[in-house]
Amino acid sequence: MSNFKQLALIGPTASGKSSLAVKIAQRSNAHILSLDSLSIYRDIDIVSAKPTPKERGGVHHFGIDCLYPDEGFDVTTFISLYQDSVRRCQNEKKNLVIVGGTSFYLKILLEGISELPELSEAMRLESARQMQRPQAVYERLMQIDPNHMQSIKPEDTYRIEKALGVYLATKRAPSAYFREYPPRAVITAPLPIYEIVWDRTALRKRIALRTEEMIGAGLIDEIISLEKKYTRAPNCMRAIGIKETLMYLDGIYDKKMLTEKITINTGRLAKRQTTFNRSQFDNITKGSIGELEKLLL
Repeated sequence: MSNFKQLALIGPTASGKSSLAVKIAQRSNAHILSLDSLSIYRDIDIVSAKPTPKERGGVHHFGIDCLYPDEGFDVTTFISLYQDSVRRCQNEKKNLVIVGGTSFYLKILLEGISELPELSEAMRLESARQMQRPQAVYERLMQIDPNHMQSIKPEDTYRIEKALGVYLATKRAPSAYFREYPPRAVITAPLPIYEIVWDRTALRKRIALRTEEMIGAGLIDEIISLEKKYTRAPNCMRAIGIKETLMYLDGIYDKKMLTEKITINTGRLAKRQTTFNRSQFDNITKGSIGELEKLLL
């Protein structure tokens, strides 16, 4: 479909991406693909700040309510979601707006990932056994392949486990394997990227307000329900907003401290997101939410 168009809208948490994306989609006859590591889960509604059905304005959203909290996912999940969204857009003669604060997934779509070797059951068990001590795995892989591992942080257990899997399956240094099997981009057509920027002080005020609204909307009850239904084991139960509320339920925080901790940690997240966007994407159009709304609408 030669007239299919797509764009990406990025920015830190609480920057107003979701509402602007809906306006753009309504105006440009588009579906929306959400790239968000919490909105992808069912039952995680308030703490993820996912747009409500009413706020979605009749626009179909991919990437929302796809999995249950006790189901795992990785970057390939978002690759499949993107491919599915494009197929549906083409079938329905729609365009696509890609939006989300987890810009890492957008970078993966643009740069691709390498095809990984298949692991036998014995290799998977061995990987799981070794990954019970991820620091030891990291140090061993650093000796085997320092060129590859120096780009991986010691706490990045996802990438450490992938490197270990490559080594177990091929008995080769991961860097040698990835040279032979380089990543293939998923998005190959030009993709205009727009970034919402905020003054840091103003964004902190928005984050504080949103935190208060989330607590008023029933955040604590939502986390109680999530813990009862899924326990604290899933990775998503360590997300900002969830971990602090669990500490409140454990009696470690009072409600005032709960609000402060969520606000502070969300502010730190916003700073990391802004730094990532600045360092990872070139030739993007930046502006305030008002400037981008005027430009795109």
